[in-house]
Amino acid sequence: MNRTARAFWLNSPGEGGIREVTLPAPAADEVLVRALWSGVSRGTETLVFRGGVPASQHAAMRAPFQEGEFPAPVKYGYLSVGEVEEGPAELVGRTVFCLYPHQTRYVVPAAAVTVVPDSVPAERAILAGTVETAVNALWDAAPLVGDRIAVVGGGMVGCSVAALLARFPGVRVQLVDADPSRAKTAEALGVDFALPRDALGECDLVVHASATEQGLTRALELLTAEGTVLELSWYGDRQVSLPLGEAFHSRRLVIRSSQVGTVSPARRASRTYADRLALALELLADPSLDALITGESVFEELPAVMPKLAAGEIPALCHRIRYGKSA
Repeated sequence: MNRTARAFWLNSPGEGGIREVTLPAPAADEVLVRALWSGVSRGTETLVFRGGVPASQHAAMRAPFQEGEFPAPVKYGYLSVGEVEEGPAELVGRTVFCLYPHQTRYVVPAAAVTVVPDSVPAERAILAGTVETAVNALWDAAPLVGDRIAVVGGGMVGCSVAALLARFPGVRVQLVDADPSRAKTAEALGVDFALPRDALGECDLVVHASATEQGLTRALELLTAEGTVLELSWYGDRQVSLPLGEAFHSRRLVIRSSQVGTVSPARRASRTYADRLALALELLADPSLDALITGESVFEELPAVMPKLAAGEIPALCHRIRYGKSA
């Protein structure tokens, strides 16, 4: 069995490369996975690529199988789908999802992989980590039947939230983004679309995921009295200013953060991390979520592709990475 692999590393902020690695033989409770696909989360991963993780958040931002330290050199990523080549008999040959960086093969504990349901294509399963974030956000937000909801920010996370909200009965859901091309994505997901200036107001809930000061300000403007903004954006080392004077207090508005690093308090007593990820994979049986995958490259192109993603030269939601059969 081949015991070598290749991994993508951030060598220094803005510059990455591929390194050869030697793999250990898997222990009895471990699996050897051959990567089929991985996904680049354009928000968090490109922020890491630019070296934008503040020192105070180095520990909180560690990925489960990260190697190295921020800002660099570091091996970072968390959307990998592969086939188990060695391990427990019930897993060998199965397609699995793992929170692993971009690497052609890897050895992890068997408990760290989740079997992809037969109803979910392997190439779509890379979205599991992002849909898991959306699940956690909606556990936090607890939307109600008939709510008027806006999702501000049509990136990977915002679109995932909108896609799940589209299944709620009686709700008015609108995806709001400054990029008019996101209208096609919204249509594919089954939700309405608006540019920020045209968005419908009087919202009971606004989920903010644009990672911009302007987007968060607009989210507050769209609320009805006593409405809530659920903040999903992560700004890294950037400062954000907000209009918390004016009518913010008299209208009793709420800004609440949500973060996938912990299971929502609303479900923490009854759901584990594994439960949450398994649910996300089940939800990926919906083919409309293919609209979130907007580009594809082969693994060997990652050193050239990542700078373009970070600079916005490749306008991606989720950029998919393809691995050869001999990876």
